[in-house]
Amino acid sequence: MIDIELNLWLERFSRDIGYKSSVIVFGNTSDIMLNPKNSGKFDSVINTIISYIRDRGYKQIIKWDRVDGIDYSISDDLIDVSNQFVQSESPNDYDLGDYDLADNSNQNGNHYKAPDEFFPYMLNIMKNSSNKTAFVLDYSDYIFGNANSLSEKERDYLATLGKVLETGQSYNMLDSNFADIRNIVIIVAHNNAMIPPAFYLNNSMVGSVNIPLPGHKEREHFININSSCLNITQDIISDKTAKDDLIDALDGFSLKEIAQLMKLSRQISEKMSFEKLINLFKYGEKVSPWEELSKDKIERIEEELGNRVKGQAFAISKVKDVIIRAYTGFSGLQHSSKQKKPKGTLFFVGPTGVGKTELAKSLASFVFGDENACIRFDMSEYNHEHSDQRLVGAPPGYVGYEAGGQLTNAIKEKPFSVLLFDEIEKAHGRILDKFLQILEDGRLTDGKGETVYFSETIIIFTSNIGAAEVSSDMNNIEVKKQFVEKVKNHFIEVLGRPELLNRIGDNIVPFNFIDDPKVFIEIAKIKFKTIEDFVKERYGATIILDNEDKIFHSIALKAGKQNGGRGLLNVMEADIIDRLSKFIFERSDILRNHEILIKPFYPEKPELCLFDFILK
Repeated sequence: MIDIELNLWLERFSRDIGYKSSVIVFGNTSDIMLNPKNSGKFDSVINTIISYIRDRGYKQIIKWDRVDGIDYSISDDLIDVSNQFVQSESPNDYDLGDYDLADNSNQNGNHYKAPDEFFPYMLNIMKNSSNKTAFVLDYSDYIFGNANSLSEKERDYLATLGKVLETGQSYNMLDSNFADIRNIVIIVAHNNAMIPPAFYLNNSMVGSVNIPLPGHKEREHFININSSCLNITQDIISDKTAKDDLIDALDGFSLKEIAQLMKLSRQISEKMSFEKLINLFKYGEKVSPWEELSKDKIERIEEELGNRVKGQAFAISKVKDVIIRAYTGFSGLQHSSKQKKPKGTLFFVGPTGVGKTELAKSLASFVFGDENACIRFDMSEYNHEHSDQRLVGAPPGYVGYEAGGQLTNAIKEKPFSVLLFDEIEKAHGRILDKFLQILEDGRLTDGKGETVYFSETIIIFTSNIGAAEVSSDMNNIEVKKQFVEKVKNHFIEVLGRPELLNRIGDNIVPFNFIDDPKVFIEIAKIKFKTIEDFVKERYGATIILDNEDKIFHSIALKAGKQNGGRGLLNVMEADIIDRLSKFIFERSDILRNHEILIKPFYPEKPELCLFDFILK
C-alpha cells in the first residue's frame, strides 16, 4: 500500500465536493488507479470517484452516460421521488407524471439515454428529492459538439445544467445546516476543452480537477505487484538499478499502457530488453537507429558530412560532439541522470547559402540512413498568434482539429528524425513556448490529447540573425564570435527569453562565409553530380564536360561570395539546368545511349562564360 499523497488530485476532489455545486474531472480519466477506499486495490477512475462521493456522505448517487443511460445500482438508497414531481403545464414539456423510480431502480440503462431526456430528469430529481444527491456524468466529452458554437438543443442542456447547480450548496448564512453538503454534479471528461466554457468560466459554483498521468511511486507500485507479468531480459526484482531505469522510462505512460506493455512482452516470440520493448510499443520498431550507430561509424562522421558540406569544418565538429554525447548517453546529463530530452539540440546561425540546411539533411542521412528523415519547418509560416495550433493541432471544436498538428503528426510518422526549424527568429512567441517544452520535457501533447515523444530526435534551429551586420571581410574567429553574440542578444534583449537560450546552451553553431573559390568549385561539382546522375537514370544519357575546371570556375565567379551556395545554385539553374532541360525536351526520344557534351564559350573570360550543348 502506498501513501495517498501521491494522488493529490483526490484530496482536492474530496475537498471540492464538500462546497462546490459541480466538479469537472478531466485528464487521465480512462485509466486505472489505486483506490484508497477499496483496500488500496486498483480500480477504474470512475469507481474511485464514486467511492469518494459515497465517503463524503452522499447516499443517492446516480451515474449516467449517453450510451447506457442511467445506472442506479451505485446508489446506497432507493430513489423514490414519484410523488414530488410537478406536472408539466404543456404536453410538449418533459412530464414524469407519477413514474415510481423505486420500482425501476434495477432497470439500469433502460431510461434517459438521450441528453434531452436526461437533463430535465436530473433537474427534477435535484429540485424535489429530499435526499442529498450526486449525479456522475461519464463520457461527457460526447455531450456537446463544438464547445464554442452550441446548437439550440445544446444551449438548452447548458441552461438546464445551470438550473441544476442552483439546487446545490446552501448560501443562506443563517441556515443551521449551512455547512452540510447538498446536491452535486460530477462531470467526467477526458478533455475539458469539450465542455462549453460558458458553463465553468467565472463560475464560482464549478470546480475542476485535473487527473495527471501516474507518478513515479504509482508506476513503481504497479510494477512491483505485477513484475511477474513482464517478460524482459533484465531482472528487475533483484536489480534495483534496472527497475529504477524501467520506471523512469515509463514516465508519461498510463497504468493501462503499462499493462498493455506487459501483455506485449508475453506475446512476442523473443525476450528483449525493456528499452527495445518500449521502442516496439511506442514506435513499432525493436531497434532504434541510435543503437545501430557504432564507434567506427561516428569516428567517420566528419569525413562523411564533409563530403556534402564544404567549408564548414567547425560546424561539423560541433555536430560530431553532439552525436558523441547522444551515443554515449550523456545528452542532458548535466540536468538530470534520468532524461527523456531530445538526443541533441543545435542552433545553426550564419549567412544565407552556407550549408546550414545541407548539414541537417546530411546528419539525417548519417544517423537515420535517409535524408528524408530531416523534417523541415519554415518558421516564417508560423508568425501569427495561433500558429502554435498548426504545429500541435487545434483544440476540440476548432477548425483543423481532425487534421491534427503538422509537427506532432510528423513525429508520429517518423519518431526517429532530425527536426529542422528554419529561420526560427521569424516564429511567433507562442511557438517558442512549445519549443521550450520540447527541449525540457522531450514531449508534447497535441490538440487531441495524445502525447508525442521527441526523445529519439535531433532538434536543429537555423537562423540568419546578425547576417546583415557581420561582415564577410572579418576573419573566421571574429565571424564566429559576432554571430554567437548576436544570437545571445536576440534571445535576451529582443525576445526576453533567456530560458530558451539556456536550453540551447553551448550548442550555438556559427557558420563561416564561403569566400574560398576552391570551396565554391567543390560545391558546384557536388551539385552537378546530382544532375549527371538524374540524366543518366531518367534518359540513359551521359553528360560530358569539356574543360571541366573552367566550367566550374566560371560558375563560382558568377555566383560571388555574397549569396553563398544558394547563389551558386541560382547560377547553375540559369546557365545550365534551364538550357539543359530544353535541350533534352527537344531530343528526349533519341537521347538513350548518347552523350551530351557541355562546352564553354569565351573560356578566356570565365565570368562571361556561356555554355553550348551538343549531342554526340
